[in-house]
Amino acid sequence: MTVSTTSSAVLPPGLVVAPQAPDLLVPVKVRRGVFGFLRNNPTVAIGGTILLILVLIGIFAPVLWTVDPTALAPAKRMRPPSELSWFGTDALGRDVYSRVMFGARVSLTVGLSVALLATLAGLAIGLVSGFVRWADAIIMRIMDGLMSIPPILLAIALMALTRGSVGNVIMAITIAEIPRVSRLVRGVVLSLREQPYVDAAVACGTRTPMIILRHILPNTLAPLLVQATYVCASAMIVEAILSFIGAGTPPTIPSWGNIMAEGRALWQVKPFLVFFPAAFLSITVLAVNLVGDGLRDALDPRMAKNL
Repeated sequence: MTVSTTSSAVLPPGLVVAPQAPDLLVPVKVRRGVFGFLRNNPTVAIGGTILLILVLIGIFAPVLWTVDPTALAPAKRMRPPSELSWFGTDALGRDVYSRVMFGARVSLTVGLSVALLATLAGLAIGLVSGFVRWADAIIMRIMDGLMSIPPILLAIALMALTRGSVGNVIMAITIAEIPRVSRLVRGVVLSLREQPYVDAAVACGTRTPMIILRHILPNTLAPLLVQATYVCASAMIVEAILSFIGAGTPPTIPSWGNIMAEGRALWQVKPFLVFFPAAFLSITVLAVNLVGDGLRDALDPRMAKNL
């Protein structure tokens, strides 16, 4: 028998209806879309904003009140920061502000390119190594051999075999970063291939490439995306080190590493020669790391926040 709780209903004698219990849980308003994601993850928003500003600086460097970064002006050499030269001039009279603005292009290009190439190559190697058992021992021994060499030394050795250019720097750093990405992907795949849904797909006769594409690959994207941000930050630091020691981009191409290398002999008396490119490099690496930390917190279900 169904009993109505409305006031107009007539209840049988002796029947008491319990009052409706109040809601104990406050309804959660789920914010969707990009702005909702950024509001729920302020670390990603802060780091992404800084990184976006730096990318815009690199793109629009020619119109940001800059001059030719390679133009020599001996009469203006070693001038401190002023309203005519915001970051001062170097030993050859070149405008440091213009060189720093154009140098953002090199660092961001190297960082993003290395992150993309190393992530794609490491993903392919890690998927094959983690799911194909007979290829695991062969591939991982090669990766272990590359990982036994410090990345900066491996990059220096590779650059010694080629001439200095941005493309060669990207390839050298990419080769040094691939083993770390492949190791991460392999570890994730090793845990995923033991899951019941993978066993079910194998029992149904699904081919190995289809299992990797449908069941393994989607579950590796979250940790891979976080790792890509750290690879990007590491690549920018390695590029600055290579340029600083003269093994990276040629001196004709302004980069933050080159600018610091040219000013290191005079930094005690003219600290602005090193301070400004070092500050921009530090801020860029910090922004990338903030994005990586925020993505790790957002994509990890154990640390996810329902705000």
